[in-house]
Order: sequence, then C-alpha cells, then structure tokens
Amino acid sequence: MARKVLVLGEVRDGSLRNVSFEAIAAGKTVAEGGEVIGVLAGNEVSALGQEMIQYGADKVIVVEHDKLDQYTSDGYSQALMAVIGQEKPEGIIFGHTALGKDLSPKLASKLSTGLISDATDLEEAGGNLVFTRPIYSGKAFEKKIVTDGLIFATIRPNNIEPLAKDESRSGDVSSLSVDITDLRTIIKDVVRKASEGVDLSEAKVIIAGGRGVKSEDGFEPLKELADVLGGAVGASRGACDADYCDYSLQIGQTGKVVTPDLYIACGISGAIQHLAGMSNSKVIVAINKDPEANIFNVADYGIVGDLFEVVPMLTEEFKKLKVSSS
Repeated sequence: MARKVLVLGEVRDGSLRNVSFEAIAAGKTVAEGGEVIGVLAGNEVSALGQEMIQYGADKVIVVEHDKLDQYTSDGYSQALMAVIGQEKPEGIIFGHTALGKDLSPKLASKLSTGLISDATDLEEAGGNLVFTRPIYSGKAFEKKIVTDGLIFATIRPNNIEPLAKDESRSGDVSSLSVDITDLRTIIKDVVRKASEGVDLSEAKVIIAGGRGVKSEDGFEPLKELADVLGGAVGASRGACDADYCDYSLQIGQTGKVVTPDLYIACGISGAIQHLAGMSNSKVIVAINKDPEANIFNVADYGIVGDLFEVVPMLTEEFKKLKVSSS
C-alpha cells in the first residue's frame, strides 16, 4: 500500500543531524513506494532542503519563521500541524531525540492517534509494517504494528541505515507560510554544557568512564582515545554524581540511550541502570580491575586491568594503526 509519509529534518547548528537521514530511510519503508516528504522548521533552513532530497526525500516543505529559530514545542507543533493539515499524510517519522521525544507525543495528542516510540528496527512482514522497540530497559523487545489510522513513529538514532547520498537527485523545495502565535515559552539564550565534538547520541564510537576514573582529570586519557577514534566521551551516573564530569555526558536509564558501533566502558561496574542506556551497542569492550564486575556479562570483549594503564596503550596502538593505514 503506497503511502504519503512526512519526515522531520532535525537541524542543529545550521546542519542536518544524521538521524534525519535515518528517518528518511525509515520513511521510505513506511511509504512502500509512495511519497516521502521532508519537513524543515526553523529560521533560514531552506538551504538544507536539497540535502534531504539527496538522501531520499521526494520533496521538502520548509516552514521558516523567526519564532522557530530555537525549538519550542508550541512553535514547532504549530508548524508541523500546518504541514500535516496541508499534506494529510498516512505516516510520520521523527528521530527519537530530545526534540522528537518532546514533540511527537504533543502532535499525536493533537491528531488523536497512536505513537510508536523509540523503534530500533522496521520491516515489512505478512502484509504489515512491523516496528521493533526495546522494553524493560532493553532486556526484552516487542514488535508493534499499526492496525488502523496514521502510522506515527520515532526511531532511535544509529539503528536504521540511511540511504546512500545521491547528489544527482533533485526535487521540489517549497515554502509554507505559517503564523506562529501565542508561544507560552520563549528561548532567551542557549547555554551548551556538552563537550565540543561528536554528538554523543549519534556517535559511532563512545569511550565511557565510571567511578573508576577517580577524578575529573581521569577523563583525560578517555578523551584522548576518543579523539584518536573520532568518537565521543560518555559517563555513568556514578561518575556524574561524583562531579567528575557534566551530566550532559550521562548514559543510562536516566541519561542518554546510545547504540554506537563500538562502546568502550572504562571503570564502569555495570549497574542495570547504565546497561539500559548502552547494552544495544554493536560491540562492547569493558575495562575494569574487578573480574566479577557486571559489565563483563554484556561485554563482547573484556580486559581485566587498570584503565590508566590499558587506555593509553590502546590509544598508542590505534595511533600506529592510523599511521600505517594512511
């Protein structure tokens, strides 16, 4: 059944986040040969429309307004509802990001429709679209189908492979004028506490530290390894609670949920709350002095040793590999 599907392009610092392209790929599956329409909301974002088309969108609708310069659920919901009212889609796909988690339930309520959140896989089976999502902090998975009405879902970053970029693709990028009114929230200023570099939620490689790093300075070897591998640094709640790093780096049930290709856990014991945020990583490497640490139960590879000895050794070896391959 061919469907019209809206996909939200999420913009950060003037660029499209990678999850936008993953959402387009998921939108193609939902569309089943129908039309995938990218949506951009913001201020001066129309130049990004062609990039969405190059990643698979058939056309893009841009809603620009100075009140959309910073995300607010009120402003963005007004913009998206206007697009939905014009296009009347059969499917909507967002990334399961901070923005997507905030905006999607608000829209689902306005549309009186269901919502499948945090999907990690999507496939066609038996004539149905089947979404897979983790439950019980990632200890089990459930499969969901939409039996009637609008298909509305958010997808977890780093789980659905984006389509290859095709710079020869072209499509229509049009503007929709929307009067954004009665905002209950106004963003005066944005103060970023997260570290510069790779976005933790979309990183392919994450080096995470726990209480075993012992201090703020203990994160320095982890940062160096992350730089060599082009990855991001994360942390357990224990490390954040001990003021070794900022809470913006926290991974776990009450922090960020990540699914990188490689997760290196350094000095992390493996509390169930932390495992809920990273256990679906493709390859997990654990470094811990305690051979009985729970983290080894989920790790693909385990190193029993002092992280302050092991991590610098790994860093040097990876540097040598990069030099030899260049």
